[in-house]
Amino acid sequence: MDLHQIIYSSQPFGYDAAILSGVLLDARRCNERDGITGALICRRDIYLQLLEGPEAAVYSAFERISRDDRHIGVALRTSAPVADRMFGDWAMFHDPSKSWFWTEQDVANGAVERASVEDIKDVFAVLKANTQSS
Repeated sequence: MDLHQIIYSSQPFGYDAAILSGVLLDARRCNERDGITGALICRRDIYLQLLEGPEAAVYSAFERISRDDRHIGVALRTSAPVADRMFGDWAMFHDPSKSWFWTEQDVANGAVERASVEDIKDVFAVLKANTQSS
């Protein structure tokens, strides 16, 4: 299987519990259908999402997200083939910024844009480690 992983960031438009619930419901429905797994870290100032699965399906999901008016400033942070899924048991794991290490002020000051690919991947490595220890 040609396994591919992307990580993107965006800013929520109209972030509240109902909108987040809709985003997660849509993501899980589409991801289960398309063989995609991943994780979404979110809070009112940022979405940071990892998607993994068949390359064409992952890019199709990214294009769909890019057109979704609940996301502003969608930016692809990394894209690469991978040997294994990081969140293989999750159609879309949701982390309401519990594992987050950038403050809202950091994000406002461009921390995500300045972060290296490794920094961004480390965010998800920490999240994955936390899911296994809880």
